Amino acid sequence: MKNPETIIAAALKYDTEKDAAPRVVARGRGAVAEKIIELAKNNHIPLRSDPGLVQILSKLDIDEQIPIELYKAVAEVLAFVYSANNRYRETSSLS
Repeated sequence: MKNPETIIAAALKYDTEKDAAPRVVARGRGAVAEKIIELAKNNHIPLRSDPGLVQILSKLDIDEQIPIELYKAVAEVLAFVYSANNRYRETSSLS
Protein backbone atom coordinates (compact mmCIF):
# COMPACT_ATOMS: atom_id res chain seq x y z
CA MET A 1 0.00 0.00 0.00
CA LYS A 2 1.27 3.46 -0.92
CA ASN A 3 2.09 5.97 1.76
CA PRO A 4 -0.59 8.70 1.36
CA GLU A 5 2.06 11.39 1.64
CA THR A 6 3.79 10.07 -1.48
CA ILE A 7 0.73 10.72 -3.64
CA ILE A 8 1.21 13.81 -5.79
CA ALA A 9 -1.31 15.32 -8.19
CA ALA A 10 -1.51 18.31 -10.46
CA ALA A 11 -4.36 19.60 -12.58
CA LEU A 12 -4.01 21.57 -15.77
CA LYS A 13 -6.42 23.84 -17.59
CA TYR A 14 -6.00 24.97 -21.15
CA ASP A 15 -8.27 27.53 -22.74
CA THR A 16 -6.97 27.95 -26.28
CA GLU A 17 -8.80 31.27 -26.63
CA LYS A 18 -7.23 32.82 -23.52
CA ASP A 19 -3.97 31.01 -22.80
CA ALA A 20 -0.74 30.65 -24.73
CA ALA A 21 -0.06 27.42 -22.81
CA PRO A 22 -1.79 25.20 -20.24
CA ARG A 23 -1.87 26.49 -16.67
CA VAL A 24 -1.53 24.65 -13.36
CA VAL A 25 -4.88 25.09 -11.59
CA ALA A 26 -4.31 22.68 -8.69
CA ARG A 27 -1.41 20.79 -7.18
CA GLY A 28 -0.73 18.99 -3.96
CA ARG A 29 0.53 16.02 -1.98
CA GLY A 30 -1.16 13.59 0.36
CA ALA A 31 -4.74 14.50 1.24
CA VAL A 32 -4.76 17.44 -1.18
CA ALA A 33 -3.63 15.15 -4.03
CA GLU A 34 -6.30 12.63 -3.09
CA LYS A 35 -8.94 15.38 -3.22
CA ILE A 36 -7.72 16.55 -6.65
CA ILE A 37 -7.97 12.97 -7.92
CA GLU A 38 -11.40 12.47 -6.34
CA LEU A 39 -12.75 15.68 -7.89
CA ALA A 40 -11.40 14.68 -11.29
CA LYS A 41 -13.03 11.25 -11.08
CA ASN A 42 -16.35 12.71 -9.88
CA ASN A 43 -16.35 15.14 -12.81
CA HIS A 44 -15.31 12.55 -15.43
CA ILE A 45 -11.98 14.28 -16.01
CA PRO A 46 -9.45 11.82 -17.44
CA LEU A 47 -6.50 10.98 -15.20
CA ARG A 48 -3.04 10.10 -16.38
CA SER A 49 -0.15 8.85 -14.29
CA ASP A 50 3.18 10.44 -15.18
CA PRO A 51 5.36 10.57 -12.05
CA GLY A 52 8.15 12.61 -13.63
CA LEU A 53 5.81 15.23 -15.07
CA VAL A 54 3.75 15.58 -11.89
CA GLN A 55 6.95 16.13 -9.89
CA ILE A 56 7.77 19.11 -12.10
CA LEU A 57 4.21 20.44 -12.26
CA SER A 58 3.90 20.29 -8.47
CA LYS A 59 6.73 22.82 -8.20
CA LEU A 60 4.95 25.41 -10.36
CA ASP A 61 2.76 28.12 -8.87
CA ILE A 62 -1.02 27.96 -9.14
CA ASP A 63 -2.18 29.70 -12.34
CA GLU A 64 1.36 29.56 -13.75
CA GLN A 65 1.66 28.62 -17.40
CA ILE A 66 3.77 25.57 -18.04
CA PRO A 67 7.28 26.39 -19.21
CA ILE A 68 8.21 25.78 -22.83
CA GLU A 69 10.43 22.85 -21.76
CA LEU A 70 7.27 20.94 -20.78
CA TYR A 71 5.29 21.57 -23.97
CA LYS A 72 6.04 18.15 -25.48
CA ALA A 73 5.17 16.24 -22.29
CA VAL A 74 1.98 18.22 -21.75
CA ALA A 75 1.02 17.85 -25.42
CA GLU A 76 1.09 14.08 -24.86
CA VAL A 77 -1.19 14.50 -21.83
CA LEU A 78 -3.59 16.69 -23.81
CA ALA A 79 -3.69 14.13 -26.64
CA PHE A 80 -4.56 11.48 -24.03
CA VAL A 81 -7.32 13.70 -22.57
CA TYR A 82 -8.83 14.50 -25.98
CA SER A 83 -8.84 10.81 -26.86
CA ALA A 84 -10.42 9.87 -23.53
CA ASN A 85 -13.06 12.58 -23.94
CA ASN A 86 -13.93 11.29 -27.41
CA ARG A 87 -14.28 7.73 -26.10
CA TYR A 88 -16.47 9.00 -23.24
CA ARG A 89 -18.73 10.91 -25.65
CA GLU A 90 -19.04 7.86 -27.90
CA THR A 91 -20.04 5.56 -25.03
CA SER A 92 -22.40 8.20 -23.61
CA SER A 93 -24.19 8.58 -26.94
CA LEU A 94 -24.75 4.80 -27.10
CA SER A 95 -26.74 4.86 -23.85
